Amino acid sequence: MPGRTQDEGLLNPAEAIERRIFLIRGQKVLLDNDLAELYGVTTGNLNLAVRRNKIRFPSDFMFQLSDEETKCLLLQFAISKSRGGRRTLPYAFTEQGVAMLSSVLKSQRAVLVNIAIMRAFVRLRELMGTHKDLAQKLEALEKKYDAQFGGV
Repeated sequence: MPGRTQDEGLLNPAEAIERRIFLIRGQKVLLDNDLAELYGVTTGNLNLAVRRNKIRFPSDFMFQLSDEETKCLLLQFAISKSRGGRRTLPYAFTEQGVAMLSSVLKSQRAVLVNIAIMRAFVRLRELMGTHKDLAQKLEALEKKYDAQFGGV
């Protein structure tokens, strides 16, 4: 799926994870192939572990992308489909779905990766809150000064 740049390995782990978080269907998600890479497993093995524990992954924890959503991601990253690529549509995992993965992927690496991912989600929430506060302050200033200049 989305390609990674050569310099991504130079980023700190949190930044590398944050670059893999997408907003799809109004939710911040990580794709199955990115999670598999982070966990050091194949995408097939990650999805197999999920299928074997389907009850732990309701639709608000994980969903499969539509054909159109997949095409949009491919276009967004200017990646061409190559022969022998994946045969199924990718799965997207919400923050809760990623947390649940730690119960089905029990390696030490999975635990450490999950901690890093949870921290990345928290950091994104904090950044979004900061931007929201700034946007509200700017809007208040615009209203104040628009009113003053309206009389001129």
